[in-house]
Amino acid sequence: NMNMIRLSKQSSNACRSWLRNCSAGPGHSSHVRRALSVGTNSSGSTPPPSSSTIGNGNGNRNGNDILLQRWAGNDHIATLTFNRPKKANAMGRTMLEEFHDILFRLSGEEGEDIRCVILTSCSERVFSAGADLQERSQMSMDEAAAFVTSLRACLHDLGSLPMPMVASIEGAALGGGLEIALTADLIVAGRNAKFGLPETSLAIIPGAGGTQRLPRLIGVARAKELIYTARKIDALTALEYGIVQHVTDEGRADEKAILIAEEIAQNGPLAVRAAKASIVQGLEVGPISEAMEIERESYARIIPTKDRLEGLAAFGEKRKPTYMGN
Repeated sequence: NMNMIRLSKQSSNACRSWLRNCSAGPGHSSHVRRALSVGTNSSGSTPPPSSSTIGNGNGNRNGNDILLQRWAGNDHIATLTFNRPKKANAMGRTMLEEFHDILFRLSGEEGEDIRCVILTSCSERVFSAGADLQERSQMSMDEAAAFVTSLRACLHDLGSLPMPMVASIEGAALGGGLEIALTADLIVAGRNAKFGLPETSLAIIPGAGGTQRLPRLIGVARAKELIYTARKIDALTALEYGIVQHVTDEGRADEKAILIAEEIAQNGPLAVRAAKASIVQGLEVGPISEAMEIERESYARIIPTKDRLEGLAAFGEKRKPTYMGN
């Protein structure tokens, strides 16, 4: 079923409620409001999430497991929020189906003007606990295998989005939760964040990219140690290892993620997408000569764009450029 996701009014209100006061620990909601103040309106108050949403299918009247909205402070930034806190944002069949549908729309026409995606959670206690093990325990072996195959494909699509993605992590990102985060271009973590691939403690292995993305990111030996021992690490250790790029005070990861997204969104969107494609594809080939050819092709696609001419004109006229994505 590939019905497209539309955020229901109830889901949108739920996200607004989170942004105002996310049943958080001390100071969390105020930090989120401070993050959104980057896009305050003329009266100085924080704008609510935009009513402009991506997707127009049959939304769940009781609220979606994943919320996808334009950020009111900048319409070129989208927030993708895991919204299943009672299950620690664990991925079940329904949530996975929503994820597939949202990525289908994001990678298509409706995502063309989005310049950065922020991947986050409605809860400060958990980003994602990975797979819904309670639901998994009710699956047959064939059903479990099919689910993991579908999740692996979903995370491949997530990592293949053409626009940059910043993951904002508060609380636990374990198992599949870390595998989701590893698809992001950048990861920001609050000091309370915990990371790990504990699958071997359950007599399985990471099955949605963890054994491949983690060693490519932090090196083979460290990845082996974390996977073999099922060890969980804190945010500062993850920073030292290179899993995350920024660590903030608890409850302020969203604020930093938004600031980074704003920096990205002000640049030429076609150039940023071309840079991402060049980096990602170049790392997948062997000889650097092949990687340089990928860079050449990416650069060639930017030469005829109006944005490139606008950038040159703005530089010469000593003004801020206005990029239209063409």
